[in-house]
Amino acid sequence: MTKLKEMCKVLRLAYVSDVYTEIPYENSSQFLESVFQKELELREEAKATRLIKKAKFLQKKLLSSFQWNENIHFPSHIDSQELCTLNFIGRKENLILTGSPGTGKTHLATGIGHEACERGLEVRFYRVSDLAELLEKAWREEKLTPFRNRFKNVDLIILDEMGYVPFNKEGAELLFQLISDWYEQKSLIITSNLEFSQWNRVFSDARLTAALVDRVIHHAHIVNFTGDSFRITNALSRQK
Repeated sequence: MTKLKEMCKVLRLAYVSDVYTEIPYENSSQFLESVFQKELELREEAKATRLIKKAKFLQKKLLSSFQWNENIHFPSHIDSQELCTLNFIGRKENLILTGSPGTGKTHLATGIGHEACERGLEVRFYRVSDLAELLEKAWREEKLTPFRNRFKNVDLIILDEMGYVPFNKEGAELLFQLISDWYEQKSLIITSNLEFSQWNRVFSDARLTAALVDRVIHHAHIVNFTGDSFRITNALSRQK
């Protein structure tokens, strides 16, 4: 057994020595194929686990548990089924989820992010205010270029809660530069409780806001969430 483990290590077969006894034997060809198939499956599972950890989601929200309803309004060219294929990521298109707090925007964004990780894609999740703080810190410490280089191999970036907290001038400009870097190079999911016409409340500079919105909505699918907050509805139902 020790020799088998050593040989698997040399061959970089991380799981074969642990699972081969569980594989039924019919003939040598079938057995080898089943063992290697199991190795591949476990490698994919381990990779997905690593990618989910690197993404730094704030909550575990899965696409399979998301409740689609009539208060989610899609543009004419896309629906929930097409969205769940994640094809928009490969095309480097953006997804903008707008609407009142508590209507499911972050759940859907996180669920899509988890699914992307399961499919082997690199994902990063940020609250927008946290990202702005990190950018300012990197700028002050003269580490802005290394910070921006972190996203070189990332496929999907989720920016949650755009509009909840206004930025100062430096934070707004740094965020604009970063999103400009990603323009037509990455796929973005942005959640916001503000209409685009209200984003100047966050960025304060009207010209910068207009340029940012222009980049974000180009090649974007805009999905609007209406209805009451799930959190408030659930809280009220528990009091009955």
